[in-house]
Amino acid sequence: MNAALIIIVMFAIFALAVGLYARRGKTLSLEQWAVGGRGFGALLTFLLMAGEAFSTFSFLGASGWTYSKGVPAFYILSYGCLAYVVGYWMLPAIWRYAKERKLVSFADYFASKYESRAVGVLVSLVAVFAMVSLLIIQLRGLGIIVSEMSYGQISQNTAIWMSALLMVVYMSVSGIHGSASIAIFKDVLILGLAVFLGTYLPLHYFGGFGEMFVRIDAVRPELLRMPEHGLNLSWYNSTLLLTSLGYYLYPHGFTAVYVARDASALRKNTVLMPLYQVLIAFLFLVGFAAVLTVHGLEGAQTDLALLRLVKQTFPAWFVGVVGGAGLLTALVPGSLIMLNASTTIARNIYREGFAPHASDKEVARVARIALPVFTLVVVYFVLRGGATFVSLAIFASSLLTQLVPMLASSFLKRPFGTREAAFGGIFAGAIVLALTNWGDVTLASLFPHASVAFTSINTGLVALAANAVVFVAISAIQRTLGTRISGSVESA
Repeated sequence: MNAALIIIVMFAIFALAVGLYARRGKTLSLEQWAVGGRGFGALLTFLLMAGEAFSTFSFLGASGWTYSKGVPAFYILSYGCLAYVVGYWMLPAIWRYAKERKLVSFADYFASKYESRAVGVLVSLVAVFAMVSLLIIQLRGLGIIVSEMSYGQISQNTAIWMSALLMVVYMSVSGIHGSASIAIFKDVLILGLAVFLGTYLPLHYFGGFGEMFVRIDAVRPELLRMPEHGLNLSWYNSTLLLTSLGYYLYPHGFTAVYVARDASALRKNTVLMPLYQVLIAFLFLVGFAAVLTVHGLEGAQTDLALLRLVKQTFPAWFVGVVGGAGLLTALVPGSLIMLNASTTIARNIYREGFAPHASDKEVARVARIALPVFTLVVVYFVLRGGATFVSLAIFASSLLTQLVPMLASSFLKRPFGTREAAFGGIFAGAIVLALTNWGDVTLASLFPHASVAFTSINTGLVALAANAVVFVAISAIQRTLGTRISGSVESA
């Protein structure tokens, strides 16, 4: 066993120990397990939500996409900042509503707002499908990190199974308390490493940032310019809008709002969160440094750019530290995704769909059973291989953003959206996503004579537009008919 692998194992043991310590003296009821008794202050809320935001997608995906795509990866830096502005006003309202009604899961909010168990089941299905993609990112990331940083002593498939087991045990033992506690150590470590790697590697290989970009411009100039086709400015802007609208609709991020002690903790969180976006800029620099120093990575393998560059630059002990930091970066959001998926399945699919009279104790038992079952399903898809981290994240965001019309309507003092409109809108958006992701239907094929600016729009945003039109139309029709019927009754 090499030094790197020993250090990564020590990180895993440390994470489990922190999880055990975090649950000390607490009886893990469903509310304690899932939302920590709603007692987290500003610091823990910040660290938990930051831990969810800064995941393997950021750690490996940002540098990997910079390595392969160049400038279009900068959307990753931008969308969070737009979302935080909205979150400053939106999150306290969600928190107050959730606290008053003791909501636990992501779908609880929508089921309560629309006074419909069926809506809760619908939102749960959307959330679970999206969380499959999100957990694939974390498990594949953990598998890659352990395999790469062990210098191949552990195969990637073995590493994925080990990572899945670690996450299941970690979440079963500690619930959300463990994730919040380990986030403290993870964030300090990842902050230092991101700044160090993003500064040192360009200096080490090129003598400076300017020289690095001059050399890239000479060999790979397309990486420093926005393409005219494909991932062009139209794609960039539409993807930026799509992901910022759906930022707080990630189930594990949404329910992290529930854990706060008060609304001010959430406002402070949105003010501080842009600091995390700065870290992503340093990871972009790592990706650019890898362009001329790491060769032969294509497709999904481009996510290895940071790890390969670290391995060829530093001694084994430091490789182990980076691997351990990556492990924690995947463990925090991965465990939160598992927690939310199992809670959603138990509360909003099992109880609302099949057993409406199930007790909280029974629901908690189902949630703990659903945790490993959901993980096994995700492991199956992980082992099949597939798209890059960024592609998976964009798909999950496209799916979850279909809930934006429902969420926006829920904030109105006078309700506008209806249950039927929610189903109709989601159905319309799902059809568009299915056609564009699996039916080879594109804007270019539908509108062959349209401009590139139009045909390059992210199809997730097109699906959201179709959703919103159907949602508003059905709601308006129902409200109009309802007003006419009530008016007729009063006249009679």
